[in-house]
Amino acid sequence: MILTVTPNPSLDRTYEIPALDRGAVLRATADRIDPGGKGVNVSRAVAAAGHRTLAVMPLGGPAGAALAGLLGAEGIEVAGVPVTGHTRSNISAVEPDGTLTKINATGPELTAAEAEALLAAVGARSGGADWVACCGSLPRGLPPEWYAELVARAHRAGARIALDTSGPSLTAALRERPDVVKPNAEELAQAVGRPLATVGDAVKAAEELRAAGARAVLASLGADGQLLVDGAGAHFAGAPVATVRSNVGAGDASLAGFLVAGGTGVRALAAAVAYGAAAVQLPGSLMPAPADLVPAAVTTTDDVPLARPLTEPVNRALSSGSREDMRRP
Repeated sequence: MILTVTPNPSLDRTYEIPALDRGAVLRATADRIDPGGKGVNVSRAVAAAGHRTLAVMPLGGPAGAALAGLLGAEGIEVAGVPVTGHTRSNISAVEPDGTLTKINATGPELTAAEAEALLAAVGARSGGADWVACCGSLPRGLPPEWYAELVARAHRAGARIALDTSGPSLTAALRERPDVVKPNAEELAQAVGRPLATVGDAVKAAEELRAAGARAVLASLGADGQLLVDGAGAHFAGAPVATVRSNVGAGDASLAGFLVAGGTGVRALAAAVAYGAAAVQLPGSLMPAPADLVPAAVTTTDDVPLARPLTEPVNRALSSGSREDMRRP
């Protein structure tokens, strides 16, 4: 059973549009509304694969009720923690070439009592979980150390932890030694405080996260593929994608595939790539089912192409704050 934790879930409405023309009245060619939030998407992909999942999250207001209803319709068990604020709603606009413009609402501010209730809900249920996937940004009211406390409690309950977050929340949690962390290229660059231009740069950054506490790093490099860096070394995998329809939730689908396949080793890496490649070819944040996967298209190797330039290098200026956080005891 895979338990997911989404501290800041949402309702996600996606519009497919011919082009994003600022200031114009745009007419969508298609639209859909889906449950949103990184952990929520992991649960949806796990459920679509026929595995049991439990989604823990704060829920408030009509949007929270609608979110729980949508998840229930997908056969997902929800452990909602009532909060006084309202669950947020997000909007995505997707152009024909796959370009995504997303507007994320802030979400509710949780009180100290609500933050503790969310931790308690995870602790009470994580003992029966094979994996606890902690995913997404933290809402207002939760300090960066909140994920670190969650990882510590889940470990004490005997569960393995997959962590998909970024910035101070990631660096603070590393000291509790999550079993796998899943940054994308930008988040990886932010964590080490420097640009990434090649696959080799990404490998070095992943090794630094391991040195800081992560037992394994599953790094999404966009169109270039994915890296797994763990105690056995570095492995690289990729798959061709004919058409990108929407990349909303593709990283979440990848994490679900990784965990469904056991969460360790090359086999799990290949599953992560297969799930991610399938997800980007689906509309909105629709999660892939087994019929959407093409495992034969995935290639894996331990001969990592270190010199290969990243298609989308992370060259923006990065502060040293995250790097300094990683050095703290």
